Amino acid sequence: MAEQNRRTVRDLRRANRSAVLQRLYFEGPMSRQALGPATGLSSGSVSNVVAELTEDGLLEEAGLVESDGGRPRTLLRVAPTSGCLIGVDVGETRVRIELFDAALTEIARAELPLTHQGYDVEVIVRHIADGIATVLRQGRVTPDRLIGVGVGVPGILDRGGPDGAVVHGQTIGWHAVPLEALLREAVELPASIRFFINNGAKALGQAEMWFGGGRGARDAVIVLFGSGVGACIVTDGAIHGGARDSAGEWGHLTVSVRGRRCRCGALGCLEAYTGAEALLQRWQEAGGRLPAGTDEESGVTALIAAAHPPDAGTAPDPVAVAILDETAEYLGAGISDLINLFSPERVLIGGWAGLQLGPHLLPAVRSYATRYSLAHPAGRVTIDLGMLGPDAVTVGAATLPLADFFAGGGRRAAPAREASEPTPPVGWRTVLEGRTPQGHTRGAAAG
Repeated sequence: MAEQNRRTVRDLRRANRSAVLQRLYFEGPMSRQALGPATGLSSGSVSNVVAELTEDGLLEEAGLVESDGGRPRTLLRVAPTSGCLIGVDVGETRVRIELFDAALTEIARAELPLTHQGYDVEVIVRHIADGIATVLRQGRVTPDRLIGVGVGVPGILDRGGPDGAVVHGQTIGWHAVPLEALLREAVELPASIRFFINNGAKALGQAEMWFGGGRGARDAVIVLFGSGVGACIVTDGAIHGGARDSAGEWGHLTVSVRGRRCRCGALGCLEAYTGAEALLQRWQEAGGRLPAGTDEESGVTALIAAAHPPDAGTAPDPVAVAILDETAEYLGAGISDLINLFSPERVLIGGWAGLQLGPHLLPAVRSYATRYSLAHPAGRVTIDLGMLGPDAVTVGAATLPLADFFAGGGRRAAPAREASEPTPPVGWRTVLEGRTPQGHTRGAAAG
């Protein structure tokens, strides 16, 4: 019984610390007096928790605010220097690694191209290891200051085995890749630093919900539009599928029976008509010409230039225009499925191809999505571009260890294998109310 009581007291202290950290992060700076009503804690509990967190270096003073007739009150905030986070985006054309402080302000970054190596597992693991070493060196950050490393990857995650997260990425040739174990072996970090691996579309979605165009929405869909397509579905403030599965393989819904072969091997997938890789293939099949060795990003740029010439005296290429319109129709039709199934308030389009093509396709995508949707759910949804630009996945990946850190009351959890599943985002309700974390300056609308 005594042990049970000790656990209860420990859990209560952790919950109180977590509540204060979350409120200050998402609503701060705040005074001690304001923290009481905001967290539901007594003034004595607030004082004790604030003293603990300040002693641990997690809180700092952030100025004064006048009170009604009394002495000015000291404002508190989560100290940006209280720890650092690394976010990794295993993308389709490069691996991007970014180092952030606790306020998710970028400190350093590294980008390593994948043009020739593709998704070779050894190359990806080495890129991540080299990139982490580079950003720590550039940012002059010692590994002991790391809260954790978040990694966004394509595919479905399986966390049931003894080696941590295993990735099943059918479209990239990954079959049961023990990525977490490989990273632990390759990356030179202390054993206490945990890796938080999740689907890249989920990481994108979490970033947009925390800091971008999803703020204030309870039901949303965030589309990752790159070489392939995927979607993060948020219902009543929670990411669909939890932390154990993929974001929902929306790109592999069948949109044309016996249609084009998708890179997953099936026929007629949405990705076979809307992904950038398939888009360029369709343009070439219709007569479009790409220089030898052109990568996908350059190819999409060339397609856009053909359909929308920068020179006002040059006529648009009708083939390129037709290909883009067909892509917009398939994308709009695919989004209509999400609208009919989940009735979101917002649909946001991100990913590198989404950022490039979005400004040109968005009006047509909206029109087609409305045309293919049921009238009632179509009448309540908005379709826009994401706000976080090309860094959205790395930002979202970095929130994975940050959420776990807050859930633990500002203490790093032991890197036990059974604890490799990412903790669901804390402060989610707060974010849904439209509040932005303190000090976070990201969010220029793309396009």
